[in-house]
Amino acid sequence: MLNYSEIDSILRALVEPTRRQILERLSRGPATVSQLAEPFGMTFAAVLQHLQVLEACGLIRSEKIGRVRTCRIEPGGLAPLADWIAERRIPAERHLDRLGEILAETDQPSPKVQDQEKDEQT
Repeated sequence: MLNYSEIDSILRALVEPTRRQILERLSRGPATVSQLAEPFGMTFAAVLQHLQVLEACGLIRSEKIGRVRTCRIEPGGLAPLADWIAERRIPAERHLDRLGEILAETDQPSPKVQDQEKDEQT
C-alpha cells in the first residue's frame, strides 16, 4: 500500500517552480546552498526554506562540513510518486489496448459480408 502522505508532500514540494529549478540544478550534480541561491532574486533564508521542504519530503539530502552546506539529489526520492503514477497508468493502458482490439475487430468485415462481396463480383 502506498503512503499517500509521502506522495502529498512530494507533490506539494514540486508545485513550487523555485523548488523544481533547484531539483533541475541538483540533477546535474551536488551544489552548495550559495550556488543554488545564485540564480534566484531571493534571500539566502528563503532559499534555505525551499531546501528544507525538499529535504523533508526526501527529494534531496544535504550535509554540512564546516560552514558549507552541500545538497544533492536523493536518488530514490521520486520513487513513491513514480510508483503511484505507474499503478494508475497500467490499468489505463490495458483499457486502451482492449479498446484498440475492439476497434480493430469492427474494422474487419464479417465473413458474411465478405461472401456477399464475392457473389457480387462474380
